[in-house]
Amino acid sequence: MAKACFADSVMMDSLQLRNLALNGGPCALIDRSALCHNLRMVRHTAPTSKLLAVIKANAYGHGIVPVAQALQDADAFGVARLKEAMALRNAGITHPIVLLEGVYSHSDLDLAARLSLQPVIHSFDQLQALESWAGSANLAVWCKVDTGMNRLGFSADAFTVAWSRLSSSPRVKQLIVMTHLADADDRTQVRTPHQLARFQQLTKDLGVDRSVGNSAGILAWPDARLEWVRPGLMLYGMSPFADTSAAQLELRPAMTLVAPLIALRRLSTGEEVGYAGAWRAQRESTIGIVAVGYADGYPRHARSGTPVLVAGRIVPLIGRVSMDMIAVDLTDLIGSNGSPKVEVGDPVVLWGDGLPVEQVALHADTISYELVCAISQRVENRYI
Repeated sequence: MAKACFADSVMMDSLQLRNLALNGGPCALIDRSALCHNLRMVRHTAPTSKLLAVIKANAYGHGIVPVAQALQDADAFGVARLKEAMALRNAGITHPIVLLEGVYSHSDLDLAARLSLQPVIHSFDQLQALESWAGSANLAVWCKVDTGMNRLGFSADAFTVAWSRLSSSPRVKQLIVMTHLADADDRTQVRTPHQLARFQQLTKDLGVDRSVGNSAGILAWPDARLEWVRPGLMLYGMSPFADTSAAQLELRPAMTLVAPLIALRRLSTGEEVGYAGAWRAQRESTIGIVAVGYADGYPRHARSGTPVLVAGRIVPLIGRVSMDMIAVDLTDLIGSNGSPKVEVGDPVVLWGDGLPVEQVALHADTISYELVCAISQRVENRYI
């Protein structure tokens, strides 16, 4: 039986909610309809492209198997490593699966062939392993060329040789060529047009499918919408741009991280909160203690003032994030009779519906990718 989850009962009456909250902790609500909506937005933006849905890193913390099941309209799935691909196949996912980091050993190639996986070949070590492999199967292979990211991929000078060897290999039944954009999220950058031009020059006469566009590339750079696109972040309802919100892009957050309010306290002016007294009350204050902390994946370096959503209102995080708890200032939620408009057991939204994760990331000096990927194992994903 699945463990009790506070967030399952957001719509319960107050007594049920309070009892469940006091016995629960944070929970990540994953909205399948938002995932499907965001995929449709990719289709709308790149209508002639096939769609490789990137679900590596446990689908950016959203759960690799349930997300794959929700995104059945994708043409293929992209993962980083063999273990992720195995989880999908073991769950009965039959879509093409691309191994974005590729494989290196003959045993890995054996497994890739058995599971009908498509490895990315980005180095001569991998190419040599493929050429010397004794397997009887033929593989669909993605060849990666480096156009300026300087991370993985054959250099422009080496690409012609690598492509020639791959295209003549009896182990290869299909070839797709790809590259990765380094600055697509900055729409003022000249680096992206240079990468796109370099890729076009290298691949224009190959006569095969090509892939460039990640989420930022899909949204901002029409020339990156080639035969295949590779959305990641936007599928989960997050914006890749610092100056444009997900809502402005018509994306819906797929994850809402919620936790229970477990205590209310009154403070006098000058009293301090938390480790090292990092926050001091400047007035008579009411604070709330929320059952979430860095052990759950909430960012330890989130500063006082980080937004938290309580009773439909944004309130500030105060003091240091602890392992299991945070404090929030609820003083502005006090009613005219002096009683708080919230009570122990109420749900608190850390990010998601009503509070974009990008806003939280700004206050924690990080990016939304890290926050959703860092959700710990003790936080249960629940799918709605």
